Amino acid sequence: MEKNILRYNEPAHYQQFVPDSEDIWNEATPIGNGSMGAMVFGGVQKEKLQLNEDSVWYGNGGRNRVNPEAKDNYLKVRRMLQDGMIDQAQRLAEDTMMPVPDQQRNYSTAGEIRFDFHDDKEPYCNYRRQLDLNRAVVGLQYTLGSREYRREYFASAAHQVIAVHQEALQNGVAGGCLSLAFFRSNAESVEKLSDRILCLTATEGANGCKYCILAAVKNESGTAEIHRDRIRIQGARAFTVYLSLRSDFYTGNPAGWGKEKLETVLNLPYEDVKEAHIRDYRTYFDRVRFTLGDTDDEKEQMSVPDRLLALKQGRSDPGLTACYFQFGRYLLISCSRPGTQPANLQGIWNRNEHPAWGSKYTININTEMNYWPAESCNLSECHMPLFDLIRRMLPNGKKVAQDMYGLSGFVAHHNTDLSGDCAPQDAVISATLWPMGAAWLCTHIWNHYEYTLDTGFLKENMDLLKEASLFLAEYLFEDKHGKLITGPSVSPENTYIYQDGQESPLCIGPTMDTEITRDLFVACIKSAEITGCEDALTERLKTLLPRLPELSVGKYGQIQEWSEDYEEKEPGHRHISQLYALYPSNQITCEKTPGLMKAARTTLERRLKNGGGHTGWSRAWIINMWARLRDGNKAEENINELLTKSTYPNLFDCHPPFQIDGNFGGTAAIAEMLLQSQNGVITFLPALPRDWDKGSVSGLKAKGAVSVSFSWKQGQVNSGSISVEKGGTCCFIKPDGIQHIASAPCVHITAEGQRVVCNARTPYEIQLSE
Repeated sequence: MEKNILRYNEPAHYQQFVPDSEDIWNEATPIGNGSMGAMVFGGVQKEKLQLNEDSVWYGNGGRNRVNPEAKDNYLKVRRMLQDGMIDQAQRLAEDTMMPVPDQQRNYSTAGEIRFDFHDDKEPYCNYRRQLDLNRAVVGLQYTLGSREYRREYFASAAHQVIAVHQEALQNGVAGGCLSLAFFRSNAESVEKLSDRILCLTATEGANGCKYCILAAVKNESGTAEIHRDRIRIQGARAFTVYLSLRSDFYTGNPAGWGKEKLETVLNLPYEDVKEAHIRDYRTYFDRVRFTLGDTDDEKEQMSVPDRLLALKQGRSDPGLTACYFQFGRYLLISCSRPGTQPANLQGIWNRNEHPAWGSKYTININTEMNYWPAESCNLSECHMPLFDLIRRMLPNGKKVAQDMYGLSGFVAHHNTDLSGDCAPQDAVISATLWPMGAAWLCTHIWNHYEYTLDTGFLKENMDLLKEASLFLAEYLFEDKHGKLITGPSVSPENTYIYQDGQESPLCIGPTMDTEITRDLFVACIKSAEITGCEDALTERLKTLLPRLPELSVGKYGQIQEWSEDYEEKEPGHRHISQLYALYPSNQITCEKTPGLMKAARTTLERRLKNGGGHTGWSRAWIINMWARLRDGNKAEENINELLTKSTYPNLFDCHPPFQIDGNFGGTAAIAEMLLQSQNGVITFLPALPRDWDKGSVSGLKAKGAVSVSFSWKQGQVNSGSISVEKGGTCCFIKPDGIQHIASAPCVHITAEGQRVVCNARTPYEIQLSE
């Protein structure tokens, strides 16, 4: 039985003329090619595709939303916080620091198209729908009367089209009608560009982007006609509808761009277009293979909703966990490719014109979480759109730093949008005034370098690291203990209780700010040394680093969330910001900081005891933390919680509503359970659950441009390999039971002969050559 297949026994249910609910949308199946996305509902007689294009955002950016009073008042707010005048500080911040207007632009939908394939009075049977993760193709098969039909959907990056292929089997006849402008109030025109191509032009919001949806048909026998906004096919053995979407963000002539793409595929056999898509997709997907346990054919044949229900009822399903891991990789490949926009709060799949939280780039964890699996799961290229966005943010962030704080450098707050808006977002005191967005994003530059050792990339992006560091170097101030802290700021999005009972999220010295600052300064200093870009700023950063506060353990044995050991108003809060140092950072490790590791565990246990992890992305973060704590059973327990309580029938993550960050966080966590590379040492199976007694993984990446593959049985590695792209020293903890380690550049690990007992705390070092 082939693995990595998501199966469904029925369509996503909807009524044609009634807007579908979020629940029904979350039964549909996502496809995407990086910039174009669609949700496939799998209807038999009537079908629809809900469409997205990653640059279709409401309105235009380019506004200066900084409150003009901020620069003259933020230091007053800081002094009030220092003096314990918490309520007064919050009132002044709300009056003088909140943005005007308070909203960035939001991501939108490109609407939907409708298909009529059959008379809706004729019942169907033998229905099967599946998403094949190995090929990135959605397949549909069903019977009407005595006639069998097959349908396929995919989004091709190779040809920049979405394909819908309908085929009648056993000498049957296929037909249908496509409607391009169904219930579409933002359509400006519908134009017939040729006998085979129809183009709809629409605008998104006042002064918003203009975009085009083009449809073309290629029929095998029968006839195809275009009238108004419709394409009608009759009497065909098979036909393919190709769609292309583009906005004027990418090109001044989106219709011409789309027409060129469609004319190309119309001149090719359908199978050639499909094979080109599969070939391109597999260059990414096939890099990592993952199995858990023995293949269970019965479970592999079950539908995803049935497997989720069985898991909820207590039936173990390690195969579903492996499939969930690969689904996360599928999503990242499908919504973030070189040259596209980065994955937003919903990847690229969004049904609403004004979605929850604007489906923007929420950069106080969510956008960063989207890219946690990019490096470890061997999808480094998928990381590149994030760096393009940071580059676009830079001039805006420098202006915000000057206009809002009177400081140099690059700042961003807890959200940004397509235009790279860096001013604060919303007027919500628990989130808005957090000046660490650019800093956290820029740590991804160093993360990408650590995994790839790409010095050219690092040098190209040194200015981003330096400008983000420069802002913080100027923003830091000395607290009463002589340490350098930030403020005003927040610990996203939590509230503390001051010693006299005042409550506020607004504070000075939140722990995560210090942790991010430390990571950024270290990254900037090391990057400058590697690229030969050292200067007065990097020398200054070296003097500032020792003056940052060390992590503190509070009265409950927990890592303090703030510089003072305040009580939390919500001890079960979804954010666990103080544990940034545990994951995604490595400031807390088993080997180097065992005392802080114990405190981190206490922190996590307190959060969970008080109801933490109740959102999908928070639960995914928790799994990563348990992996770093080397507790595989707790990690697996929380994977099951993620799947049974925070996962929709189509495996989308449930915040609620849908947010894609939990999918990516979950995928990263599974990789973290299998392999970790911290402080220059690779560790195999650091957090293996009891139930994962047998399995294999190939193609995971470790820091140092290293690829790792291995299999295990009864909890012990029995064979594997370590392959390097660049020379250097590979340092890893030699797994128990391994006798022989062969020569570089590919280190083969075998379990031949008798068992060799080794010290699991002693890294095994080997020199590797390219």
